[in-house]
Amino acid sequence: MRETIEPESGSALEELTKDPSSRKRFLGMVGGAGAAGALAMFMAACGDDDDDKKSASTSEKKEKAGGGVDLEIVNYALTLEYLEAAFYADVIKSGVVKTKAVVEAAKMIGQNEQEHVDALLATAMKLGTPAEKPKTDFQAVIDGGEKMVLETAAVVENLGASAYLGQAGRIESKEILAAALAIHTIEGRHAAALNKIVGKSIVPDGAFAKPASMEEVLPKIKPFLVS
Repeated sequence: MRETIEPESGSALEELTKDPSSRKRFLGMVGGAGAAGALAMFMAACGDDDDDKKSASTSEKKEKAGGGVDLEIVNYALTLEYLEAAFYADVIKSGVVKTKAVVEAAKMIGQNEQEHVDALLATAMKLGTPAEKPKTDFQAVIDGGEKMVLETAAVVENLGASAYLGQAGRIESKEILAAALAIHTIEGRHAAALNKIVGKSIVPDGAFAKPASMEEVLPKIKPFLVS
């Protein structure tokens, strides 16, 4: 039997779970009936993992300077999107990918990631101070050829989807939760498409996606960051 995960106290997810009127307004923001299933999946599958539950109380989060926990999460997501957008830009510029259909897919995904950057940057500026754009280096991946580029893209997109899911239960603003849900969905679609290209299952986690905490995600992107 699947364990039920309770939304974190004080989070937007908790309010949506308990308040029907709030849930109705939220579904209107993210697209009505189509979002209902996705929201149900979030409530069933994400929440906060054990590491996140132990990391801080709700009162401690609210005391964080410059936008609180939501700014922390937005800047975390912004850093991931900076990295993804830079990855596709570098890959396309390099010309290492030769297959026309794959090139077009990479351009489309890269444009999506840049739009995510723009949206998250604007949100972070409203909340406080946005994260700086990190310096990245994907040369080792590019030197590995088209196959390595595609495999890395699949890893990055699956990681991005898991990262958004891992933070959903901590988000305090319903508007930011709606944005995170919308981006998570696109990251999941990117991941499914790339998984298919590289010969992996389009649903590697089965019926319920697995969330990933910051502690799990950040070490995996560190090799691409220039200190």
